[in-house]
Amino acid sequence: MARRHRVRDQHPTDGTGDGAPPEHGADSDRAPGIDRRRFLGYVLAAPTLTVAAQLGAEVLAPREAAALIPSLPGPAELLDLNELLTLAALPTSNLITIRIDTGGTAHFALPRAEVGQGVTTSSAMIVAEELDLPLDKVKVTLADARPELLFNQLTGGSNTTYSTYTPIRVAAAVARGRLLRAAGLVLGETVETLTTKAGTVVSTAGTALGYGELAVRAAALSDTAVAVTLKDPARFRVIGTGQRRVDALDAVTGRKKFAMDLQVPDALPTMVCRPPTINGTVRSVANLAEVRAMPGVTDVVTVSTGVAVRGRTFGQCVDAVRALRVDWGPGTAEGASDATVLAKLRRAELPLVVPSLPLLTKAVDARFTFHFASNGALETNCAIADVRPGSAEIWGSLKAPIVAQEEIALTLGLPVSAVRVHVTEGGGSFGRKLFHDAAHEAVEISRAVGKPVKLMWHRTDDFRQGRTHPMSTSRVRATYALGEVLTYEQRHTSVATDFGHGIGEILTAEVARLPVADLTFSETMFQLTQTSPYHLGVTTQLLAETDKGFNTGSMRNIYSPNVRCAQELVMDELARRTGQDGYAMRRRLVKDARARAVLDKVAEAGEWGRAMPSGTAQGIAVHTEYHSAVAVLAEIDCRPGTTGRQIPGAYTGPRVTRVVCAVDVGLAVNPRGLEAQMMGGISDGIALTLTSGLHLRDGHFLEGSWDQYFYTRQWNTPPELEIIVMPPSGDRPGGAGELAVAGAMAAVACAYGRATGTMPTVFPVNHAEPLAFTPLPTVPPVPASPVDGRDRAL
Repeated sequence: MARRHRVRDQHPTDGTGDGAPPEHGADSDRAPGIDRRRFLGYVLAAPTLTVAAQLGAEVLAPREAAALIPSLPGPAELLDLNELLTLAALPTSNLITIRIDTGGTAHFALPRAEVGQGVTTSSAMIVAEELDLPLDKVKVTLADARPELLFNQLTGGSNTTYSTYTPIRVAAAVARGRLLRAAGLVLGETVETLTTKAGTVVSTAGTALGYGELAVRAAALSDTAVAVTLKDPARFRVIGTGQRRVDALDAVTGRKKFAMDLQVPDALPTMVCRPPTINGTVRSVANLAEVRAMPGVTDVVTVSTGVAVRGRTFGQCVDAVRALRVDWGPGTAEGASDATVLAKLRRAELPLVVPSLPLLTKAVDARFTFHFASNGALETNCAIADVRPGSAEIWGSLKAPIVAQEEIALTLGLPVSAVRVHVTEGGGSFGRKLFHDAAHEAVEISRAVGKPVKLMWHRTDDFRQGRTHPMSTSRVRATYALGEVLTYEQRHTSVATDFGHGIGEILTAEVARLPVADLTFSETMFQLTQTSPYHLGVTTQLLAETDKGFNTGSMRNIYSPNVRCAQELVMDELARRTGQDGYAMRRRLVKDARARAVLDKVAEAGEWGRAMPSGTAQGIAVHTEYHSAVAVLAEIDCRPGTTGRQIPGAYTGPRVTRVVCAVDVGLAVNPRGLEAQMMGGISDGIALTLTSGLHLRDGHFLEGSWDQYFYTRQWNTPPELEIIVMPPSGDRPGGAGELAVAGAMAAVACAYGRATGTMPTVFPVNHAEPLAFTPLPTVPPVPASPVDGRDRAL
């Protein structure tokens, strides 16, 4: 794939020392308490230098929201999910620590999950910047579950860098200050005469002391409060520069350790024979003794989710799972199909309020359908568990490890302190790993067999019994007169989204499951994430939910891709009916200057409005969320020669030929990582628009493997892709992980509508039957292990 990228230089590079301390009086012209770089931190009692952050009101203040007519600010413009998560994390920010060892390496246990989004790299960059350390002298690991962190160990909502940016900097600044003080005592010089550079403290005479030499001297015997001033962003040398991932070499050489790579003593491969319908139950097993006698099988037990098999190899587990003869009871979605779920959604829609008044106004009325979609992480659901009398130990990629620890402790009847949960790196998540289904299941199996287990779901299990993004509809009515939009109403109706992870601990996790509070929780999440970037007169966006019989969850944006896709298609229709250019209308109505800037940038770079052959077209969209803005211009080819091309075992259809994406996240810590996030989000958006959806029939999903679930493949990846990282528009980073999905989905949908002359209303657009694949059987629940190797690969 030929890709062009443009990343602006973020910071000047001059010849001054990397870490000169701020001059006395440099901030004397600021009013007391106003300096956004002054904070209080702690030096903690420890053998070598160990520090923590303490944050105050500066981070508490929410951003101001525009309150301009004709559209009043929505809830998410006053306080969004990102700010809520950050506020919740503040009280325990001082429990996030950095330690300097005698070798001069900084160690930081990040209380978040690394699932491929690159937060270990960006966190290491923040530490390296504030400590004036080479990046390879920073070691970032993932923290075990720490219940004392309360709301401060949840990975979601594009919140990691936003919420940890200042606490990490404060802790690192405290460490640097202590190292300078220790060096001053050794050298007999004042701190003001010393500088730091590349992991050393340097005197005016050129004497250099390494951080490792000073680590013990800089340590404290008791916790001590320390005031610090953070480095001026004008002197940044690491933050804002494109860096390759710190784990890249391990990833490409196979040294990176995921859950299934860990060698826990006696933890043998384990799989589960699952029901043919969603959440079916075991009535009886006809051949337990026969399966227990199969080669390599050590244990076969019935659990709440099916029949678990533990064996010497995963291949032997697959054989045993396929051999089991189980009498299954009904599931929670028995007999359900796409059509029956859609009918429920229609009945649950909240009414529109503004009537269509043909004599006074005109209206765009539309209803959009979004089918179930799979998270599609490359790493299937998996975990290791070792349950013993009085204790339990679990390993897994968990984005809400405190919830996992607390709920497993309740299940086992153990104190939380007796349950250890280790967070491993994960091979993708997209919201899937907010839930600890695999960990809980592994614990249940380990307790039943009395032995450690290494549980792995089969890929077919993930597609058919795993978490999905729920099916939903969006009903939209926009009224207009004389070329102006007067009202915009959107009623989003969804199969219930499970928020059983809460915001990171058991209290909100349980509240989210209560029969009454769950809808309130979902509506809160909806209002904290959904806002219109445009002035559309009187605007209302409301959520309704129905049908809790499915295993659901967030998928790299909870509601935004579907909600924004529907709105941008309506924007195109409004532009068409009022005789306006789609880009020009958006530019005139967009609320935020940063959103307007990225919109202008993609229109310029993508040559908006250029002449294109019939059957091809451009689409454009903008999305604002989590203190960031993105705009996407997409070009699509819907001509018969493209849509009719044949690829064995695949659905082809339209091809996105070009994408231009401009993104503003305030301050990009790692522009190179930001580019990667935008690329992934664009691929997700293309998939959701064109190809990736699950077919529901008779209580189960038909897709059962990657070669049946058509995520964006190489034949539908744009051969021309340009990512433009805008210059810094602030001194702190905004959210980025989920940002591009909604913008890309909407832009591709708009391009499709312009190319075909018909606004698409069902997504993905290829959801029609006949299927492009032959569904795998539901009994046995998994296919046989392939024996033809690479010949099977697509």
